[in-house]
Amino acid sequence: MEPSKVYFTNLRTHNSVSLPEKLKRLIKKAGIGTIDFDKKYVAIKIHFGEPGNLAYLRPNYAKAVADVVKELGGKPFLTDCNTLYVGGRKNALDHLESAYENGFSPFSTGCHVIIADGLKGTDEALVPVEGGEYVKEAKIGQAVMDADVFISLAHFKG
Repeated sequence: MEPSKVYFTNLRTHNSVSLPEKLKRLIKKAGIGTIDFDKKYVAIKIHFGEPGNLAYLRPNYAKAVADVVKELGGKPFLTDCNTLYVGGRKNALDHLESAYENGFSPFSTGCHVIIADGLKGTDEALVPVEGGEYVKEAKIGQAVMDADVFISLAHFKG
């Protein structure tokens, strides 16, 4: 397998270029323009954060990606699945409330928020895991499966 290309941008900012603008430049340089987004539903997977927690990417970065997707003709939406544990993301209503509280709304990001596995976390598709030693199939939120394109805005943990 060929090694992945890693793209870097300097996080220093100045008056003329913001970090979200640098993100737009970075994803364009990485080749997002080569993807056919025309009239396609684009799931942008992002962690919305628990209320009172700061361990998530800020909404302005999600907006930067959504803006580029729209420029390329796509129909983006932000998404994540409910959690199995008790907290602010255990069902779609609480999850949406957490997302809105942390600044993820259609008004701030330029796209809708859809909880991929539905109201109670049961709207899912079973996907086989080929060669899986311990896990033979994965439960994937149906809205993710229904999307035409999937973009992951992952955050580091550790």
